[in-house]
Amino acid sequence: MKQVLLEFFGKIGTHFTKLGDNFAKNIAFVFTFLGIIAALFLIAVLLEKIAQRKQGIKEKIFTTRKMAMVGMFSALATILMLIEIPIPFAPDFYKLDFSELPILIGTFAFGPAAGVMMEFIKIILKLLVKGTSTAFVGELANFAVGCSLVLTASVIYNFKRTKKGAFAACIVGTIVLTIFGTAFNAVYLLPTFAKMYKMPLEALLAMGSAVNPLCKEGSMLSFVAVCVAPLNLIKGLANSVVVLLVYKPLSPILKGEARRVKAKKPVTENA
Repeated sequence: MKQVLLEFFGKIGTHFTKLGDNFAKNIAFVFTFLGIIAALFLIAVLLEKIAQRKQGIKEKIFTTRKMAMVGMFSALATILMLIEIPIPFAPDFYKLDFSELPILIGTFAFGPAAGVMMEFIKIILKLLVKGTSTAFVGELANFAVGCSLVLTASVIYNFKRTKKGAFAACIVGTIVLTIFGTAFNAVYLLPTFAKMYKMPLEALLAMGSAVNPLCKEGSMLSFVAVCVAPLNLIKGLANSVVVLLVYKPLSPILKGEARRVKAKKPVTENA
């Protein structure tokens, strides 16, 4: 047992050392990353306050119970983030994971601000457990693209807490995820990744045409259209379908005993 603990803390120490090296080498990018996190969190808080005011809710955005649930869902999301599924139609640095599933469930229950916080905690935990192999570019992609889904879906659901509202939230969230994730890769992530690793952008694009015959060699538009967009679409649809199936029965438990009684009343279809 002692040996296992020593090995575990040894790995954590190694990750911290590597993270420190990556931070020092890419400090400008890290601060950009932190700025994006702060901006999305402030937007989420503002939108949640607007929704609460419209519905006459005076509850604090973050309560002790919410923070405990945020921690639990973030941990679940981290575990799922570590389970990566290779995609045959995209280069091997693109992988599918379902870390947005618990976060989307938690965001429906506790609001947009909680969703952004869960995305952030998930990334921090992943970095502590596994470190980064992409100089933080992959982590930024996962955070920003994940937020495009959970933030969009939760804002819509916050204004209309019904079955139809949940369905619309998931559909629109998936569309935003696909469009934003695809554009973000083309405009920022792929050029930044190439710059950080001092490699021609054409070399990255060639990896797409090597595994996907529909990808035209040297074409960024073709690369993101047939490699990145389908991946984001699959991710959004898969997470949305599961959430729509499980959120309703989970909702009373997540929100506590007081709301469980409220949820049993037949006068509303609120989830």
